[in-house]
Amino acid sequence: MLRIQSLSKSYRLGSNEVQVLRGLSLEVGAGEMVVIMGPSGSGKTTLLNCISGIDLPDDGTVSLQGQVVDYQSETERTRLRRHQIGMVFQFFNLIPTLTVRENVALPFLICGIRGKQPMRRVQALLEEVGMGHRSEHLPFQLSGGEMQLVSIARALAQRPALLLADEPTGNVNPHIGRSIMEILRSTARRENSGLLMVTHSPEHAAWADRICFLKDGRIACELLQHGQRDALAPIHEKLLTLEI
Repeated sequence: MLRIQSLSKSYRLGSNEVQVLRGLSLEVGAGEMVVIMGPSGSGKTTLLNCISGIDLPDDGTVSLQGQVVDYQSETERTRLRRHQIGMVFQFFNLIPTLTVRENVALPFLICGIRGKQPMRRVQALLEEVGMGHRSEHLPFQLSGGEMQLVSIARALAQRPALLLADEPTGNVNPHIGRSIMEILRSTARRENSGLLMVTHSPEHAAWADRICFLKDGRIACELLQHGQRDALAPIHEKLLTLEI
């Protein structure tokens, strides 16, 4: 589904060049949930931004569904985010003047897709994430957890081949956090889509099929989990080993 080869990214900070990603390679299979963990500044968010085209990698290649992404083409990057990649952000990024229903329908409207069928999809997604009763509310009328559930529904609207989630449980209570993990994991399995998630939480990382530990811009090691949500001890051990 997703194949990253020798990805590099640096930024200019004054007169200094800061190397964030250093020849990173990673694969995510169809229906697989992969979690990225690592200390602050290790390149986790930069990795997601480079995959989605929000940032441009300096070197390396990203292939999605067997096709190499041309990041030099703005049209290609836009098409990628509209049709192949769904994104869930830590801080929701809902449009404050749009209702819940309109926020979730936004991917369809941007692509010029209108009619009853996409709206049925929107309503079905809102019901799936438990927000059907809030469809006419504005974002400011929702709790942080509710806004995150809406943002997940929006990310899933076009059935993306790849879902990128950056700390999706970072600003929600434990109950909502568990609901988010159930939704993300079950969707990846049902839709046979790849899921790549960044988190600092060992409890939420334990939902993954595979955990990749990022340090100094590279994958330092991997841990196969097989979806064993109670297997927290190995995660803590790896974090200690990497001094994360």
